[in-house]
Amino acid sequence: MLHKVLVIDDEEEVRKTVRLQLRGTDYEVIEAENGEKGIKLLNALDNPLAVDVIICDIRMPKINGVEAVAYFRREYSSTPVIVLTGYPDMNLAVEFLKDGVVEYLVKPVEKEKLIEAVTKAARQHRIFSGNKSGI
Repeated sequence: MLHKVLVIDDEEEVRKTVRLQLRGTDYEVIEAENGEKGIKLLNALDNPLAVDVIICDIRMPKINGVEAVAYFRREYSSTPVIVLTGYPDMNLAVEFLKDGVVEYLVKPVEKEKLIEAVTKAARQHRIFSGNKSGI
């Protein structure tokens, strides 16, 4: 069974890299180029909770990552969010983690670290969304 990962980043190259890093795993990548499009895409899905993990950049046009993450945490609180940024900010990282972001990664991220973070987040989503088989 493929699990969906929504990647929101204004850099096409970053979205492509994440997609390639997750190729051959149990994750299918859907993409949006900014927070506004990411929110619209998620809201347009028949079942937004079918998205297991959201990976979101911070610095983007229109709706930035801080605003998008706040929206996802409020509207889709059971869906784990991973922040992936090229501009690390320890204060922002601490705030995100306090607000429920499951991982704060810095670009470029190693393939193994990305897969590990996505796997951990997807497992958390399955537990909290009620798919508790075997628990």
